[in-house]
Amino acid sequence: MTHPSLTAPAPSALDAIRAVVGDRGVIGGDTSAYLTEWRGRWRGETPMIVAPASTREVAAVVRICAANGVAITPQGGNTGLVGGQIPFGNEILLSLKRMRRIRDLSPLNNTMTVDAGLTLAEAQAAAESADRLFPLSIGSEGSCQIGGVVSTNAGGVNVLRYGNTRELVLGLEAVTPDGEIWDGLRRLRKNNTGYDLKQLFIGGEGTLGIVTGAVLKLFPRPRETTTAFVGCASPADAVALLSHAQAATGGAATSFELIPRLGLDLVLKHIPGTRDPLDQPHPWCVLMEFSSGKAANLRAAAEAMLAEAYEKGLLRDAAIADSEAQAQMFWRIRHALSEALNGEGKGVRLDVSVATSDIPAFLEQADAAVARAAPGARVVAFGHVGDGNVHYDPIPADGAAKDALDDRREAIEAAVYDVVDAFGGSISAEHGVGRARRDDLARLRSPVEQAMMRAVKSALDPKGIMNPGKMLSP
Repeated sequence: MTHPSLTAPAPSALDAIRAVVGDRGVIGGDTSAYLTEWRGRWRGETPMIVAPASTREVAAVVRICAANGVAITPQGGNTGLVGGQIPFGNEILLSLKRMRRIRDLSPLNNTMTVDAGLTLAEAQAAAESADRLFPLSIGSEGSCQIGGVVSTNAGGVNVLRYGNTRELVLGLEAVTPDGEIWDGLRRLRKNNTGYDLKQLFIGGEGTLGIVTGAVLKLFPRPRETTTAFVGCASPADAVALLSHAQAATGGAATSFELIPRLGLDLVLKHIPGTRDPLDQPHPWCVLMEFSSGKAANLRAAAEAMLAEAYEKGLLRDAAIADSEAQAQMFWRIRHALSEALNGEGKGVRLDVSVATSDIPAFLEQADAAVARAAPGARVVAFGHVGDGNVHYDPIPADGAAKDALDDRREAIEAAVYDVVDAFGGSISAEHGVGRARRDDLARLRSPVEQAMMRAVKSALDPKGIMNPGKMLSP
């Protein structure tokens, strides 16, 4: 596989790009919002930030880059956590921010076709306006873009019921590395005509082309929702509670989020206006939500399920939201966890998955591995227990310097990833690989898997101009 030149693009190539997109399509001035990862871990460099207004403009820009050996880093809302959206050399940065159209909305077909630059929150609102639900929900939904969530195969809090992005996309439009437009915007739920090419771009992190449009699955809007905040003694009890809840409610469980005591305490410390929903502290908490497409007295079913779980010793206490405002208060605790952790220092942010049944044993072994790699470090492990996705975040010891773990980062990551690998898990559940996990992926993936990935990359991007240095090691 060849790689792009690391020399600066010729002025003539940049002039040609400017001629395609016009002055409005070239972003100047203070570009820190595009070049700095939101936690401040990476700051990139680029000779040009270009924002095409249409798929045809994207294709024209890519053709110029392909002809001149200019590399490209595609970017959505710049909410990624693994550096996949940051340019680290002379590649141009291509933002999809100006492509925000809703091309089609069909309640009868339960589909919506949108531009890649539409924010996730805008897509959710458009679906709601048609009395439908687009269920993908993540903390950054106000600023992340559809192209970004597709390219990273984002998951979020509703995967338990609806699946991750890969299950929520019916069709895609993408610009290939040679500047051709692939129109795969099919609204079909059955299409057995060869390779499912869209799956190459979902989770491809822009290394195989640039997603410019997507057909999204919609669902009936829930008519009834019940949210509960529960105290548990252990992750093992939480996993058993999940199984009990799914069986007792006939699969109505939509979300099931694990929150450790330390995580809740840090939210109460750093996030104004939050409070513990339960009267007494518990070692672990679970935020669970149930939904139904019709009014079916879901609260009564949830109360009965929780009472049975209490009798079985699976929980210690529970609070059911009495209003939408109270439910939002419960969810604010969960969504504020990452922000609260920032107040304790840089830490190490890991996004892993194991089989749901293995979560208790994984946490025990991973905690022991972190203790050996960085004595004194605290661990906040939280996330989407329903699909086995654990956000595993070691942070500095209480009172330690904010950067106390900086020199132990690689050792901590390697130690935890080795535990993940021993459980047959994944070192990236939903954030992607990007630059942060590229080398770990190369270390842990089999030679056969790596060879297959490189073969796909070489076939679609033989010049190596698409998002170089991300996902695959040079």
